[in-house]
Amino acid sequence: MNNLKYLFKVSKKLVANIFSNRVKTIIFFIFVLGLAYAGWKTLGNKNQTPQYQTAQAEKGTLVISVTASGQISTANSASVSTQTSGVVSIIYIENGQRVNSGDPIAEVDLDMDGQQRASQALAGYQGAKNSLDSAQANLYTLQSSLFTDWKTYMDIAQSSSYQNSDNSPKIDQRQLPQFMSTSDDWLAAEAKYKNQQGVINQAQTSVNSAWASYQQASPIIYAPISGTISGLSLQIGSVLTAQTTSSGNSSSQRIANIKTDATPTATVNLTEIDVPKVKIGNKVTLTMDALPGKTYTGKIISIDTTGVVSSGVTNYTGVIKLDSGADEIFPNMSVQASIITRVKDNTLLVPTSAVQTQNGASTVRVMKNNQITTINIETGLSTSTEIEITSGLSEGDTVVTGIISASGINQQGRSQSSSPFGLFGGGGNRNIGNPH
Repeated sequence: MNNLKYLFKVSKKLVANIFSNRVKTIIFFIFVLGLAYAGWKTLGNKNQTPQYQTAQAEKGTLVISVTASGQISTANSASVSTQTSGVVSIIYIENGQRVNSGDPIAEVDLDMDGQQRASQALAGYQGAKNSLDSAQANLYTLQSSLFTDWKTYMDIAQSSSYQNSDNSPKIDQRQLPQFMSTSDDWLAAEAKYKNQQGVINQAQTSVNSAWASYQQASPIIYAPISGTISGLSLQIGSVLTAQTTSSGNSSSQRIANIKTDATPTATVNLTEIDVPKVKIGNKVTLTMDALPGKTYTGKIISIDTTGVVSSGVTNYTGVIKLDSGADEIFPNMSVQASIITRVKDNTLLVPTSAVQTQNGASTVRVMKNNQITTINIETGLSTSTEIEITSGLSEGDTVVTGIISASGINQQGRSQSSSPFGLFGGGGNRNIGNPH
């Protein structure tokens, strides 16, 4: 400091002698500013001592996961729909009530279109029922013929002409036309009887289909499945208008929803990078924008490995079954899923910021007795925040994760200094890393 005072005193005398010369004056001031800058650099460097951010190597559990997004599925619900039209006259059920399949939900006073549709559907049901009754009557006739032909065959087969005294068949005699004709009559009657049983099954299916069609057009709206009613907005006096497709056929309109007791599921899109990592049974945590602050758990129950390509991007559908139901979860809610693909217990972990990798070699800086040493390590699994150390470190070792310069800026081994004088601009980068 005494040297600097002396320099300034000498400078004053020089100013008095050369003040009249402008060029020399400018040179003099540049010289003084240069001395000041050099002094600032010298004194500043003495005060800039780096401070290190550190963490300890600790044993813990490393959880590897992939993320995906999607929607809550509609697999545990069904729509209540109808093709009827008219004015609602009776409502049997309220939202939140439980119904069984086939229970009436509402009744409608049909308009002209509704009456026509109901009549056509009823005629179709009655025709199918008549066909079933006819098929059943034919079965009785065929059954009678079967028994008659079977009795004729048994009488001949057990006669002495075609059976020995020890009840063994006379093979040669049973090749005669009379015996073969009787056997064929019985076998044909049996085949017709069995075929008619198939006709009856088909007729019964037609009856069921016709009844379902009639229920869609009938003045009474029925529950298609068992569950809890939701979304029912009908009121007494509400008008249901006839719905048709572009081709003129009758179509259904939705009036409510029924949610079953099945556990909700979610479908998510997996990228082609993530799908090989995900396995059936992987645990999942789920969050929903509609339900902030709540987290749900589940597991992967299905993975569609065929994939769908859209705009050059391939996605694979994964299905997640929630561990338990929740009344607040509704179909088509957006979900974010974290799928746990691997868990490794009792492994040595450090923050990822502590590891430097170059040319395939990984190192960390270890602090011991306020001294820093760079050592080689081997790493294993990692997440965005933690990395597994397989060799080179011990539990409890202190590793450097970052550097804070004297100016308070967090550095990764380098800092930037600048001159306080705008005339000279900023200084260059300066290494403040490992002092050893």
